[in-house]
Amino acid sequence: MMPSSVAISLETEGTKSGVELLWFSVARWLFGATILVAPLTFGAVQIWAWGLLTLSTVLILLLWAVGTAQWGILRLTWSPLYLPALAFLLLGAAQYFGHLTLDPVATRESLIKLLTNVIIFFLAAQLWAVGSEKALLRFGMMVLVFAFLLGLVAILQFFTGHNQIYWIVESPGYTFGPYVNHNHYAGLIEMLIPIALAYLLSHRRIHSARTLLAFGILIPIASLLLSGSRGGAISLLVEILILAFVLARYTDKYTRRNLVTLAALAVTAVALLFFWLAPDDISKRLASIANWGQYSEATFRDRTQIAQDCVRILRDYPWSGIGLGSFENAYPRYQSSPSDLVTDHAHNDYLEILVETGCGGGLLIASALLVFLRLAFKNLRQRLKHQAGWIRLGAALGCSGLLVHSLFDFNLHIPANAAWFVVCAAFATHQKPLSTELTGRRSLESAVLSGHTKL
Repeated sequence: MMPSSVAISLETEGTKSGVELLWFSVARWLFGATILVAPLTFGAVQIWAWGLLTLSTVLILLLWAVGTAQWGILRLTWSPLYLPALAFLLLGAAQYFGHLTLDPVATRESLIKLLTNVIIFFLAAQLWAVGSEKALLRFGMMVLVFAFLLGLVAILQFFTGHNQIYWIVESPGYTFGPYVNHNHYAGLIEMLIPIALAYLLSHRRIHSARTLLAFGILIPIASLLLSGSRGGAISLLVEILILAFVLARYTDKYTRRNLVTLAALAVTAVALLFFWLAPDDISKRLASIANWGQYSEATFRDRTQIAQDCVRILRDYPWSGIGLGSFENAYPRYQSSPSDLVTDHAHNDYLEILVETGCGGGLLIASALLVFLRLAFKNLRQRLKHQAGWIRLGAALGCSGLLVHSLFDFNLHIPANAAWFVVCAAFATHQKPLSTELTGRRSLESAVLSGHTKL
């Protein structure tokens, strides 16, 4: 039993804590609004868009810091992924300040974006990923609604606007939804679909409301297929296969039976919806997955040639790399196939990171991937006993899908997609928070959990 004087002190602090917690609430809602708006601004690829994303991230960090200072308790969620992330930041800083980059301006921009993503990863853990089960379920519901609305708008735009974003912005590319590049739309939606699906799977009982929401997931799935992104289709298939393995191994027979029934209905509905909506060229494009090398747009041969050129770059810069963001500047000197088109990315995030940061950066990325996979998929049997565990599994599947897609594209160089990726990574790999009392008194949170005081 706590001494009465301590209990009174905590009661007083608890009365004040509502004001301090308001800072965290504002930060949490601003964080949610930021990651929802980022994809709508053309994927935040333009300077004004990713600049606003960076400023908003800094503001959220400031709100979290003020709330922490006023509360008097430093509550941190530790992740082993912080170490390779910070080491990668230091590597980029060493390239920039040590004049080891071929394009200092591009390296500086890449460092700003990278720092923004590290802060987003940190904030996602502090504000959302370690919240209560209800908070995580609200996040899952938010993602489901957002994916449905985004997919619906994208489909309507596809059939009524010819290469126009929001029906008013002309685009020369293969647009889909708010993105100039349809592959990058697929990269975003393939992260949202598993979280939305996991939200539904977290509810064991199937009733009319859940069934209605389940059919709501058909819209983003259909939009991904209609986008014509072969990398997106492959990534979605990988996500489904991983989920099927997890369900078969880590869930009970009752859960599997209900989920198989729901999955059969969903697959049938998706197939009917897609083949009813899909034009012939989209069907032919997806069918070309098995014969990728003979399709006309951004062919497998082109990607293979770029990969071979990247090997030549790496031979000249094996240790320090050419500098973060310097690929577009360096590639023309090594380009083996003449072309009037500007090759700004390698169409393979792993190769591009390797040539830009050398073997040191490659080792950091490889170690981060191993740590992520170990944290994201450990103790699944225990995790899936709780609804929040399903949300974390959905986030892990979303990351896995984008990691597969990164073999064929450069989604991690799209600011909005990179932001969603680190958010999903934070949800998938979080650990229990550590609380440190800044004022020298016992942690208020510990007291509340122990039942000695009530907020």
